[in-house]
Amino acid sequence: MIQKLRLKFVAICMVLMTAVLGIVFASFYISAQWNIERSSMEVLQRVIQQDSYGLLPGRNQDQLQLPYFTVELAGDNTAYVTGGTYANLDNTEELEQILSLCVQDGRGSGTIDSYNLRYLRRDNGFFQRIAFVDISMEKNTLDDMARSFLQIGGVAVVILLGISALLAWWATRPVETALRQQRQFLSDASHELKTPLTVILSNAELLSGAALEPRPARWADNIHSEAGQMKALVEEMLTLARADNMPRTAVHTVQSLTDIVTDTVLSFEPVAFEAGKTLTSQIADGVEVEGDGDKLRRLAGVLLDNAVKYADEGTTVEVTLEKADRRARLTVINRCAPIPPEQLRRLFERFYRADASRGEKSGFGLGLPIAASIVEEHKGTIKAESDDLSTRFIVTLPLKKA
Repeated sequence: MIQKLRLKFVAICMVLMTAVLGIVFASFYISAQWNIERSSMEVLQRVIQQDSYGLLPGRNQDQLQLPYFTVELAGDNTAYVTGGTYANLDNTEELEQILSLCVQDGRGSGTIDSYNLRYLRRDNGFFQRIAFVDISMEKNTLDDMARSFLQIGGVAVVILLGISALLAWWATRPVETALRQQRQFLSDASHELKTPLTVILSNAELLSGAALEPRPARWADNIHSEAGQMKALVEEMLTLARADNMPRTAVHTVQSLTDIVTDTVLSFEPVAFEAGKTLTSQIADGVEVEGDGDKLRRLAGVLLDNAVKYADEGTTVEVTLEKADRRARLTVINRCAPIPPEQLRRLFERFYRADASRGEKSGFGLGLPIAASIVEEHKGTIKAESDDLSTRFIVTLPLKKA
């Protein structure tokens, strides 16, 4: 849980920081691109007016010039190079292709990417004057800027990742401490309660066997019943405490999930019959997984107990075990009132019971969390689905390795 919280913290920080860096770098890049394009357009404006040919705006005559050339295009498509820094362009195939692309574009200004040129066209009635400026330096500048941004961004992301991980560890330390203390308290309290409950149950059983008047006998029965429920709660709390605190050192062996589910279904058939419900199953042969047999039986029992308990009277509880995509899939379906999505997401929380939608039933809200912890230990997944027709619990576990 703490690890997931830290990962979420780091992920949120990284997404926010990456978004900020992306916005800043994109703003700088777009601003630089706009300034460079504006400069070259100003050069084109001067060139087409035969003023300060090819000079970058604000530069003197002896400073760097942008390569340019101007062309006059007559109505009969005759082209004349009227100036510029390019040599030997007249009557060349390259000039014809450049002018053809420019005319096809049809706009007053634009770029010819295949020749790294930006143009500005002006119609003088009898002929068109077109000015071209080389934008190779502009593209190289923007490419260098993009590479620099990517390098700086990559280094920044690595640094921010380290800082985020450190902050996540620091910020979640109090939560980790509180959670550890809560789990320790749960474990200690469960152990401490187990002994007095055993004594209470033993004395209640002795009282039940004694010759008592009707009223004290009812009291003894109530003590025995409530103490039994209390003991069941303590045992479930102990199960969760062990899952939280104890290292999982048990050696998983090959288990026949087919046999485990079949035996569990057989044991629940009388329970379903007494509750006025029908239990059916479709169990595939040869479904084997690696795991703890007792815990897998507990998993199947929790799911079947939950389904029988909450199914509508007179309906059928369906159990299906099959192989799917190299995984074993156990599905338990019962017909009942649909569970709202906001409650469906919380079914695997400890002590949570969706009573508003499922009616008051006996239980402590720990069965499904225990099932979820068993599935997690076996590297599987568990999920709940609900609609107007049924509620389904679906467990997938890795099949036995070949």
